[in-house]
Amino acid sequence: MHHLDASLPSDARAELLLQEMTLAEKCHQLTSVMPWSLVRPDGADTDSTADLLKNPPGHVAQLIVDDPAKLADLVGAIQQRFVTRTRLGVPAFLHAEALSGFLAGGHMSFPTGTGLAATWSPELVQEMADLIRQQMRRVGMPHALSPVMDIALDPRWGRVHETYGEDPYLCAALSVAYTRGLQGDDLARGVIATGKHFLGYGLPAGGANTSAFDAGARRTRDLFAYPIEAAIQLAGLKSVMNSYGTVDGIPVGVSREALTDLLRGTLGFDGFVSADYTTLEKVVADQRVASTPGDAARLAITAGLDVELPKPFAYGAPLIDEVRRGAVEVSAVDVCVRRVLKAKFDVGLFENPYPAEHIDVHTVAVEGRELSEELAERSVVLVKNNGILPLAPGTQTVAVIGPHADTALRQLATYTYPAWREAVNAMSRGDLGNMLGADAIIASWYDALLTPVDPEKLVRDRYGVHTLSDEIGNFAAAVRTEQASTFTEPLGSGAIDRAVAIAHEADVVVLALGGASLWFNGERTEGEASDSADISLPAVQTELAEAVAAIGKPLVAVLVQGRAYALPEVIKDAAAIVIAPFGGPFGTKAITRVLFGATNPSGKLPYSIPRGTGQIPVYHHQHAGTGYRNPVPPSLSQHYLDLEATPLYPFAHGLSYADFDLADRTGDSEIDTSGSARISALVTNTGAVKGATVVQLYLRVNTIGVTRPAQQLAGFSRLELAPGESKRVTFTIAATQLGYTNLVHDFAVEPARVDYFLGFDSDDQRLQGHFELVGEPRVLTSAQRSFLSEVSHA
Repeated sequence: MHHLDASLPSDARAELLLQEMTLAEKCHQLTSVMPWSLVRPDGADTDSTADLLKNPPGHVAQLIVDDPAKLADLVGAIQQRFVTRTRLGVPAFLHAEALSGFLAGGHMSFPTGTGLAATWSPELVQEMADLIRQQMRRVGMPHALSPVMDIALDPRWGRVHETYGEDPYLCAALSVAYTRGLQGDDLARGVIATGKHFLGYGLPAGGANTSAFDAGARRTRDLFAYPIEAAIQLAGLKSVMNSYGTVDGIPVGVSREALTDLLRGTLGFDGFVSADYTTLEKVVADQRVASTPGDAARLAITAGLDVELPKPFAYGAPLIDEVRRGAVEVSAVDVCVRRVLKAKFDVGLFENPYPAEHIDVHTVAVEGRELSEELAERSVVLVKNNGILPLAPGTQTVAVIGPHADTALRQLATYTYPAWREAVNAMSRGDLGNMLGADAIIASWYDALLTPVDPEKLVRDRYGVHTLSDEIGNFAAAVRTEQASTFTEPLGSGAIDRAVAIAHEADVVVLALGGASLWFNGERTEGEASDSADISLPAVQTELAEAVAAIGKPLVAVLVQGRAYALPEVIKDAAAIVIAPFGGPFGTKAITRVLFGATNPSGKLPYSIPRGTGQIPVYHHQHAGTGYRNPVPPSLSQHYLDLEATPLYPFAHGLSYADFDLADRTGDSEIDTSGSARISALVTNTGAVKGATVVQLYLRVNTIGVTRPAQQLAGFSRLELAPGESKRVTFTIAATQLGYTNLVHDFAVEPARVDYFLGFDSDDQRLQGHFELVGEPRVLTSAQRSFLSEVSHA
């Protein structure tokens, strides 16, 4: 078995092992099984273990338990079977979700995706991902189905909160940071990151999850592929997950144009494609482009879908039959198997297939605590303040009213362990069907591994989460609390009366409103398969706010949300508005510290806030002459008869208790298509307190023949400054960062006038300039592109 020679390169070892495999072993290497198919909760064999090990699957899906030590024991038991009881001893890839932390019991959770984006802190996202890397390797799980690299342009879509928002540059910066942290400097000690969902998943038709993506080739490559391409080229991204939707009429999971021509041929991807769960079942049952599992297998394997998750449907036995009857060349199977085996050698799985021998559960539970708290604090966005904030500690009675007033649980969204436990509870009640991709969950598995627990109690006891009311109680002279409504339903005729009564007793009212994210079950406003035709704040919350506002007490609106909501007038008129994400264990603490000035807010919105549902999409990088980037028609004062077309709050908006100024702009006036432009400005804290802000650079490239974005984010830098302190920020933008798909469909950088501005949000054009991009047009490969500008401070 020469493939066990660790001195050989991974691709050579993969080829040697491939030559030893039978057709059945190859086809099953591209499949996954659920863990309860292989082991019982006590680590013993199941009735199907022996049969599965004859032609072992290459992957094991969704092994989630409550205790890290027990998780490691089960991983070890599973891996021992693959290594010692199969003909070739090929270890399995065990994968897990890791969007907001390692999704497994006993590990720290972090803010959801839009919360991470609101921090504008790639260095902290990389630090978070590095911790996840260590945690996953410790328990023997070297493949993560994260991060979400979708560009979210439609807030009706329920999964917006999983993303890094609406801007391709910000998404790319954070995707690269996450991938670098997770995969590490040496993949032999890293965890394979999976960029998802390829492609255009964040703009589904009608905002409905898994729907078609409609766009031309230019927009697909230049916009939606940008974060994934950046992660491939800058961080060596090793796995990509297809989207469920169709692109140009073909489901991505069976599209050779998408998975081979674009992803590999154009973008330079050299890893393996992991199918989103039940992709090929949907190809047959929903999208109707295949009649049988064999049809789906044939289409997928030739398209370049390497691995079917989470259990065999089309790969495995149906794929074997397709090869044997001559419908699929064995060489097509070999290509996919080779990629999977190479990845296993790359991560050192053959040398280190087992988890750590000892895991200190108590130490693991608090890892990343300070980082989670810092990310939560940086994620809070102050969008309006008439001077009421910060509140003076110890001097006022505060009424905390609304559905977020007295819950700790709703700080943790889908793709966190508490949300997963809620879903398991729902399944045990028969409320939930196919969330994990399994036809039936084995009740005895979860009964043996999970002690029943109320999810609200879980987050309070396990993570130490406090309610917003409790946190405010640590600062206010006195607190009065009333939930008054659920997120979408009234609590009876007396509930609003009680809320009004405690508001009368208070000096200031904090309206704790917003959304809730759950996994396919329960009362929610966001989440997977939880889309909204109307993105207005739920009517019951508006009714509550109006009743409380009528008494005339100062209102501070706190909106906990993962996506944009259209706000009613009563919220727009509040004295202050704070927007916070599903912030994880320290979300309510972070909000409270901002309210009372213990933290100076520095968060910036990762999405635009529309004035109404009918405006969307309202993202800032709309093309010139499109949407609200279109001139107002003659004789009209605004685009719509009934509404302005501009956002209520623009992308990257966010206030501080400090004041900042930008001045003394300098910049190159001309660069070559092979050169770089330097643009700088002096940033000064002109306020009385220390604070942080994000300086942003936006460009408009005025090319010939193809309409480009009216503006595009091209650089940013978060700065912390003491009162009176100044720093010069310099952005260096390579000409290759300005490339696009031109008239003849080449990706090129071409001569153009480039207008730019520097400011503190996407509408803040306080410093403007331009430079000429001159010289010969340059056609660029993906490897020749620049994706992120360089930033320096002086």
